[in-house]
Amino acid sequence: MTSHREDFAVSADNTATVRPLVMGRRGMVAAGHYAAARAGDHILAVGGNAIDAGVAAGIALNVLLFDRTSFGGVAPIILYHAATDEVVTLDGLGVWPGLTSLAQLRAAGDGQMPVGILRSVTPAAPDAWLTALARYGTRTLGEVLEPSIELAEGAPVSTCVAATLRGLAKNLDRLDPVAVQTFFPGGRAPDVGAVVTQPDLAALFRALRDEESRARRNGAGRADAILAARDLFYRGQVAEKVDAFHRANGGWMRYDDLAGHAVEVAPALQTSYHGYDVHTCGPWCQGPVLIQFLNLLEASGVERLAHNSAEYLHLLVEAMNLALADRENFYGDPTFVKVPLVGLLSKEYARERAARIRPDRAAGEMPAPGNPWRYEPGEAARRVTPVDVSAYAVGEGQVQRDTSYVAAGDAAGNLFSATPSDPIFASPMVPGLGFSCSGRGSQSRLDPRHPSAVAPGKRPRLTPNPALVMRDGRPLLAFGCPGADGQTQGMLQFLLNLVHFGMNPQQAAEVPRLMSYNYPQSFAPHEYFPGRVDVEARVPAAVREELGRLGHDVRTAAEWASSMSTLHAVVINPATGVLLGAADPRRPGAAVGW
Repeated sequence: MTSHREDFAVSADNTATVRPLVMGRRGMVAAGHYAAARAGDHILAVGGNAIDAGVAAGIALNVLLFDRTSFGGVAPIILYHAATDEVVTLDGLGVWPGLTSLAQLRAAGDGQMPVGILRSVTPAAPDAWLTALARYGTRTLGEVLEPSIELAEGAPVSTCVAATLRGLAKNLDRLDPVAVQTFFPGGRAPDVGAVVTQPDLAALFRALRDEESRARRNGAGRADAILAARDLFYRGQVAEKVDAFHRANGGWMRYDDLAGHAVEVAPALQTSYHGYDVHTCGPWCQGPVLIQFLNLLEASGVERLAHNSAEYLHLLVEAMNLALADRENFYGDPTFVKVPLVGLLSKEYARERAARIRPDRAAGEMPAPGNPWRYEPGEAARRVTPVDVSAYAVGEGQVQRDTSYVAAGDAAGNLFSATPSDPIFASPMVPGLGFSCSGRGSQSRLDPRHPSAVAPGKRPRLTPNPALVMRDGRPLLAFGCPGADGQTQGMLQFLLNLVHFGMNPQQAAEVPRLMSYNYPQSFAPHEYFPGRVDVEARVPAAVREELGRLGHDVRTAAEWASSMSTLHAVVINPATGVLLGAADPRRPGAAVGW
């Protein structure tokens, strides 16, 4: 195959898809819940840009998919701002409180990350949403919050949320009592279509809106008024309530932790792949893994292989396992650990690593990491001591999942990509505020030698990682998905479908995929699944059998398994300006355009 040079446009021979390829000329939103996509579309319709729409849809996801995302959780963002011609990332990721003690965490969890309030890090999603809106949006916070206020005052429970709540209802005594009161009226899980209200969250949104209005009346401009609302959260009554709750319940979060929180706004990482410039977030998340995947596959000539053949899927798995081994051994918060990022992302390093891939045999267990220090400018040679994966329990069951996703684009060329996460149940809800503080501490390690080890003020290594693609300096694609450690794997397969196989975005999201689990999981207790590959049943049995003969531990997943990640995307066709939206049918999201 050769690289597809029509930039993901619609061609006459496109085959039918389960969901339609949605198209529009003025704007497009694709999100993990149809009502969130509609919220973003409403903001576009009243004159907002893609950033306004993306923030509106993202906050709506916090309301609607509270079992997967939370307003007090994480919200990493990557966006292209047409007016300034820049691609930037906002980490949207909290840090461990100043009082954090690794030793106390180990003691509280008997050597494992404890469940509950001690795994809380600073709530970062509000800062990410509001900072993106203030810097790159055009509408007021009140306008952007309007759909979410209405949804928080009452929204029907979706099929996926109802299923999650039914599972949680089996152990209500283990859940936070505020969450039980809010989401399990009468002590039972609501049915599909039942209306759930979140009055405390609605009140918080109204308080933020009113603080913005007050600042505007006092002469503040649009951006400063939004930041005044941000300060209500991080330096006002919200921070005070969080402080008081943690003090009363043995938590470590204090007012100063919130007052000192600041979203990191930084340039994106980038690689060139067959003429496309792929941009990701930094090594505080797993975003650079996508770049490593692409560099390895470029060095291996993946475009020569037939789509979803055994040879093709074997190469994908082996390349992904190599990069994921590097993730385990090198990635962490770069303000605390030296990450050899130039070396990890270099084409030369990728060629060295790709030479290890055997076309006739799987590597088996997670491979050893490479030595990217030899490609790191100004660094002396270092010996790499691999993380001891034998310390992790070998897993057999299901892997943990949460998270959602939103993409937005507009006729001016703005693109927005965000992966909000952290279920409301990950840590105790703060009474009267309608959210829980991010439980993302579950993705830190308790081994002080690990690059992602717990430390006060340090960010956990995050799995959510939105991405963008540019072409010849022009915005082309915003894409991402939920799926924990599988996110980058789903994103890779989606992108290869577009670049090498001539699929439109909806087709690329729907075709069957596989997932490797040959690494310690990012979520505690970090179970390890040596050699495991899950393959959707729609992949022909002969292909799955051949993967098994090559040495992969193949597990057959359902035909449309949500564990394969659910891709959503927005494309701007540079030839026509038409926007294309894709929504993966593995979950009930939607793309809406006009």
